[in-house]
Amino acid sequence: MNLQDMMVHRDTSSRTVDKYLMSYEGRVIAVRRHPAVLIMPVGIVVAGLIACGAAYAASRVSWIWWLWLIAIGYLVWKVLAWSIEFFLVTEHRIMLISGILNRNVAMMPLAKVTDIALERSVAGRMLGYGEFVMESAGQKQALRNVGFMPYPEQLYLEVSSVIFGTIDESPD
Repeated sequence: MNLQDMMVHRDTSSRTVDKYLMSYEGRVIAVRRHPAVLIMPVGIVVAGLIACGAAYAASRVSWIWWLWLIAIGYLVWKVLAWSIEFFLVTEHRIMLISGILNRNVAMMPLAKVTDIALERSVAGRMLGYGEFVMESAGQKQALRNVGFMPYPEQLYLEVSSVIFGTIDESPD
């Protein structure tokens, strides 16, 4: 099973993705961003727990724990947002679908993509994510940088083959 098959089968909320497809389009790649996108919200919850614990120990004011619920609510919001955000590639375009209350669909036609680069930070290399940087023929780009992409090398090859085509050069 190749990466393309894994990504399409891994998408369990096809209604989220399919309603943005035109009648003649099919999903080639549909994948969520890497869970590492949630590191900052988790860090905020942990820091809030430590701060509230220290404040409670110093003052014995029990309402301080209600402040920690704000941090937990922020984490829940970010997890929900992550769970419905998809990077989608069809035969004709690339899309990033995001947003809980307000849905945002950033789109770039494949014909406009002139170059795609993969950038990986040290943290990205350790945790297994990368950032796609796409260049287009147009001046204003709705979809230029897409961070926290899982399986970065494999996904980069799959996206590149969809954008620029595959050339089978097998020796005779």
